[in-house]
Amino acid sequence: MAIPLIGAPAQQPPRSAGVSVSIHVTELRNAKGVVRACMSPDPKKFPRCQGDPAAYRAVVNADEAGDIRFTGVTPGRYAIALLHDENENGKADRALGMMPKEGYGFSRDAKVRMGPPKFEEAAIDIGSSSVSQSIRMRYML
Repeated sequence: MAIPLIGAPAQQPPRSAGVSVSIHVTELRNAKGVVRACMSPDPKKFPRCQGDPAAYRAVVNADEAGDIRFTGVTPGRYAIALLHDENENGKADRALGMMPKEGYGFSRDAKVRMGPPKFEEAAIDIGSSSVSQSIRMRYML
């Protein structure tokens, strides 16, 4: 079960117009490392967001990751992926090459089957008003 996730830098280009998207992170198993968040409008780039200039990214210390906020979000259809990068190596570590060793979560609480959920399973619509999304972290090991 490969879960390719975010390895994006913490810096985000300034975005002034748009709305706010708040993510409430639940069931984080510990305060080690960081939580990497990525919100992408591109089904082909989700959940990794690599090379996606339209994606919104954040990296937050795990002990401060109860709430993550993206600001200046342009209206559209997005999917959100979270990775609890406990060892801060910028990637989703796996056991036996496929089983996630670190926590992950997706918008709409999209389920992981034999890999990450499809974009449409996690997609949320962002309009002209702020959005709040609760994402539960899941751990397999």
